[in-house]
Amino acid sequence: MLFNSIDFAIFLPIVFILYWFVFSKNLKLQNLLIVFASYLFYGWWDWRFLSLILFSTLIDYTVGHQLKKEENKTKRKLLLWSSILINLGFLGFFKYYNFFLENFITAFSFFGSEINARTLNIILPVGISFYTFQTLSYTIDVYKRKLDPTKDLIAFTAFVSFFPQLVAGPIERASNLLPQFYQKRTFDYSKAIIGLRQILWGLFKKIVIADNCAEYANLFFNNTEAYGGSSLLLGAIFFTFQIYGDFSGYSDIAIGTSRLFGFNLMQNFAFPYFSRDIAEFWRRWHISLSTWFRDYLYIPLGGSKGGTWMKVRNTFIIFLVSGFWHGANWTFIIWGALNAIYFLPLLLLNKNRNNLDAIPTKKRFPSFKEFINISLTFLLTVFAWIFFRSENVNHAFLYISKIFSKSFFTNPNIIETKGMLTTISLIIIFVIIEWAGKSEQFALEKFGSKWHKSLQWSFYYLLVFIILYFGGKEQEFIYFQF
Repeated sequence: MLFNSIDFAIFLPIVFILYWFVFSKNLKLQNLLIVFASYLFYGWWDWRFLSLILFSTLIDYTVGHQLKKEENKTKRKLLLWSSILINLGFLGFFKYYNFFLENFITAFSFFGSEINARTLNIILPVGISFYTFQTLSYTIDVYKRKLDPTKDLIAFTAFVSFFPQLVAGPIERASNLLPQFYQKRTFDYSKAIIGLRQILWGLFKKIVIADNCAEYANLFFNNTEAYGGSSLLLGAIFFTFQIYGDFSGYSDIAIGTSRLFGFNLMQNFAFPYFSRDIAEFWRRWHISLSTWFRDYLYIPLGGSKGGTWMKVRNTFIIFLVSGFWHGANWTFIIWGALNAIYFLPLLLLNKNRNNLDAIPTKKRFPSFKEFINISLTFLLTVFAWIFFRSENVNHAFLYISKIFSKSFFTNPNIIETKGMLTTISLIIIFVIIEWAGKSEQFALEKFGSKWHKSLQWSFYYLLVFIILYFGGKEQEFIYFQF
């Protein structure tokens, strides 16, 4: 079920009414309703894969209990690795089986040997990368004795399948989300209003920014041969805003919906395109995944401690794994490697933590130096997104070679000028509002809070009108494929 669909517009109020007006006095029933609603939400896409979520839930619930009882170190490790291998085994089969098989065949063909093996027509279960990492965090934390295993199977099932963030995150830690299912929840009007505001802004990002940008990004990426360098650069910039509007829009809707039910999810995006260097960008982009890799992979590997070789090795591992997490394609791996190359000079020169403070909030405009740094970081990001968006590595290099050709100095070949200029205008308005709200959790959190009520409501109605009138052709959320 998509957030920007009629189905969800009907589903959400029904669950909300049952949750607050029918089951509000019984926490167990509230959690049970969340489980039922979450399985319905997921099954709306494909009910066959509900068994995977249920199996993963039961495995980690059981392993958690056994870890609590077991004191023998070897047996505890065995339990941990059984959970990791089962969960990653499912992920590996559905997501990477064909990739490894095809590369295996290609490698043997290179040495003159022919292998006859057929790839499988495998459907990737939506959200498997997200809920797999979420449930793994529970088992790892229990193993490290940072978290007590839960005895409440319903609460644990609700934690794994919580519908607002089930298919595209944020990837919640058990230590943050699971305890919220134990606590009695009372309706908080002000929290619900903030949630609705965040949902509205998420819908604007998705339907107005991402879906409109997608039309032009698809046009240039799907017809690369037909366009010159300046047009293709424009296409890459459209994709840069598409993926941000799409994914951060989804996160906003997920977090806002959770607030309606009394839950707090972690911030997943913190205005990453205003970053002054790549290290800051990765502290602001897909925060739940970046911090997951930091805590469960980078730090156990040694982090930034040790010699230069150790730092280089760990940086490449973390970015390559991050790229591979996104998909079974060499384009994602190169995208990860490119970001490692961007990041390494900052790490080796001890400048990776130069911009820990928030983007200047007291000044209306950035300084000249900040503006240059933000612009350079943005352009590096645009360049890396070309690999992320391309069909394959050859396509990416063709796209880049055409940008760095003489055709870059020609006027962009713009068709449907009016529509494209409208989209560019909407992007500019979007960037201005994001800049104005950059010190908050999301741009609209306090935007216009000092205005007269009538002006505030006029602004919200205007946003609704823009969503309905200027919304682009419906596109599936990009991160559903991951």
